[in-house]
Amino acid sequence: MLLNFLKIAVRNLTRQKTLAFINIFGLSLGIACFILLLLYSLNELSFDRFHSDEKNIFAMYELRSGIDGNDQYDVAMALPMAPTFKKDFPDIIDFVRIKKSDEDMLVHVENDAKHLRISLADHNFFKFFNFPLESGSALTALKDVNSIVLSSTKAKAFFGNTNPIGKTIEVQVGPSFRPFVISAIAKDQPANSSIQFEAMANLDFLQTTPMGEMLNHWYVSSFRTYIQLRPGSQLPKQLAKLEDFHHRYNDDGSTINQKTKKLITYGMAPLRSIHTDTRLDGMAEVSSISPTTIWIILAIATAVLLIACINFTTLAIGRSARRGKEVGVRKVAGAGRAHLIFQFLAEAFLLSMLSMVIGFLLAKILLPQFNQLAGRSLEFSNVQYPELVWLLIALVFFVALLSGGYPALLLSNFKLNEVLKNKIRMGGSNFFTRSLVTLQFALSIGLIVSTIIILQQTRHLSDTYPGFNKENVVVVDATDAGKTRFVPLFKQRLAGNPAILGISASGASLGEGSDIDNHGFMYRNVHKKIHEYAVDPDYIKVLRMQLVAGRNFDPSIGTDSTDAVIINEAMMNDFGWTAQNVIGQKVEGYINDFSPVVIGVVKNFNFQSLSREIEPQLFHQFPQRGTKAVFVRLRPGNPAPAIAEIGKTWSQLVPGSPFTYSFLDEKLDDFYRSEKRWSRIIGWAGGVSILLACLGLFGLTALASVNRVKEIGIRKVLGASVADITTLLSKDFLKLVVLAMLIATPLAWYFMGRWLESFAYRIHISWLVFALTGISVIAIALLTTSFQTIKAAMINPVKNLRDE
Repeated sequence: MLLNFLKIAVRNLTRQKTLAFINIFGLSLGIACFILLLLYSLNELSFDRFHSDEKNIFAMYELRSGIDGNDQYDVAMALPMAPTFKKDFPDIIDFVRIKKSDEDMLVHVENDAKHLRISLADHNFFKFFNFPLESGSALTALKDVNSIVLSSTKAKAFFGNTNPIGKTIEVQVGPSFRPFVISAIAKDQPANSSIQFEAMANLDFLQTTPMGEMLNHWYVSSFRTYIQLRPGSQLPKQLAKLEDFHHRYNDDGSTINQKTKKLITYGMAPLRSIHTDTRLDGMAEVSSISPTTIWIILAIATAVLLIACINFTTLAIGRSARRGKEVGVRKVAGAGRAHLIFQFLAEAFLLSMLSMVIGFLLAKILLPQFNQLAGRSLEFSNVQYPELVWLLIALVFFVALLSGGYPALLLSNFKLNEVLKNKIRMGGSNFFTRSLVTLQFALSIGLIVSTIIILQQTRHLSDTYPGFNKENVVVVDATDAGKTRFVPLFKQRLAGNPAILGISASGASLGEGSDIDNHGFMYRNVHKKIHEYAVDPDYIKVLRMQLVAGRNFDPSIGTDSTDAVIINEAMMNDFGWTAQNVIGQKVEGYINDFSPVVIGVVKNFNFQSLSREIEPQLFHQFPQRGTKAVFVRLRPGNPAPAIAEIGKTWSQLVPGSPFTYSFLDEKLDDFYRSEKRWSRIIGWAGGVSILLACLGLFGLTALASVNRVKEIGIRKVLGASVADITTLLSKDFLKLVVLAMLIATPLAWYFMGRWLESFAYRIHISWLVFALTGISVIAIALLTTSFQTIKAAMINPVKNLRDE
């Protein structure tokens, strides 16, 4: 029986090659799109689940909450926090602290200068987490202070195919180089790991550096902290204990300050939730994603698949009249309704299987391009995504039932007398088919409108003035310069270059991925957190920031480099000061008994993504850990000659270290990589949906033309022109597109309005977006239908009437 169904299905497909192509290609393309978006969503939802004890591992964070709902989450913990936490709570089995690196370090590998991004972790890192090693032991990988573990990719880049275990590399730490012995090689981390590293060294190494003593305090927060609990522990839910622990060790005498009404406590986030908890910014190496975003992507994938299935359904309904006689003959031969339903569902299943195979192959071919689009390294892996196989099997049955269910019921319900009298005329004009076509275009229009709004918002974020002049500024990575007199010499060598307008240095860069120091301290019994920058006197002038009170740093005033600070407006407001009384205020409790004095206030500027409100900042010239970034303002025009001169000067002052630079405006634009990926993915899905919708419209128009050949012939005999007949056949479909526009517009406006609410700085949705989208879609639909309608209208009416 199944063989008979297969023969009938193949025979029907070969009779109508154009419609068969539309069905198979459209369904295959829809399935390929669905598979890629499904793979992306599975990857985002599967982060960190490969660790054997992931259910009992939690990430620590600090929460500052207020009655106004303006909660602040900080994932940077103090170094003593984890061991003290373990001592006070018996539920804790173990802990790991990680000091991630945001910048490359200069290393010497067999007399060759290289760059390597080195993270630091407790010695039990590879025992605590399940990152497999290619060679070496997890128990001893970070046993020694000078041990280092390289990733597989970096080991091959540095040493080729030779075994590097036991070899030594030298890492620049400050002005000197320190030896590190390679103790193990780690396999590259999976794409769905929130912890990523090129090299991992022992955290105890910090204690051998000048920074060690400074970091070992409760007020210095620089470490991501992971806690392993006993199975069944309720500690993450015991908020009172966490709050008490925080106030006990952070010297916060008053839990709720009557002026700020802010509560400060610790919290514990499950390891699996880190990637999808956008509040924990900075915890994951891979940019986090909101669960809402994932569900929206799955909804888009389902919408594209639904559009492809609607194509199949509408074309099957349109072909119903052509298969009426077949149904009649089968009924005369004794076939019951259940038998007919099974036959047509079997045909749909076979077609779905064929489309699934083609769609999966198409998805594999498109995966590299999709990875570039999505900014991920996805692969079809049963180990990484064990649920993928049964989801694809379920997809075949879902597509077969969704696309073939209604046509099977419709065909099996034909009455024998109507079939034999040839009175069936479906042709795509019934209410159900019209509804499906309308739904198709409503989904497509919604996706296109969403894409345009996301693009506008992303452009708005990139184009919005951040509060300082970001154009024509080159940022030189000066990590390798150490604590030498590099900056004065660098300025002196380039002072006479007319293409360079100014040079400044800072202990932190600006833009995506920049390492910003967070400083916490008690100010008048209230815990405060600020972003701290060590800068030189030219910083504010070179970046062209605006002072709203006080003055800039002055090299001729000695105290400016010992006890003077400049703050931003956000810090001024957070501390309860005003522009009239802020100058001369002391930042009490800043470091032990040291309270620097405010000499100026800079106008707020966006040093983070514009999706976030501006937070307190402080600039100083105190002894710092070394220059990390040099900002060079260039004269507008071709930057190449100036950059070449900067590179030459760098090579003279820091020989053996690669010259690495970036443009400040591009670094700031990188904040919006996630939104750009969003717009590309949705735009790609919107383009596929419009293509599928037009394919379906093309097929329906062809069916309508064939089923109305007699009417067309009579109208031509009576004097109707080609334009009249084209209008007659096109107007019904264009009405459906207009209706789809009316349905999609308010829905897209509502949902995109909700999405824009997540940004502190956002656009207002313009009615022009909907108008231009509607006109474009109507034009595309008109072009699609015109090809078939003009072709039908130009056929000789005598031939049509004779054939009928």
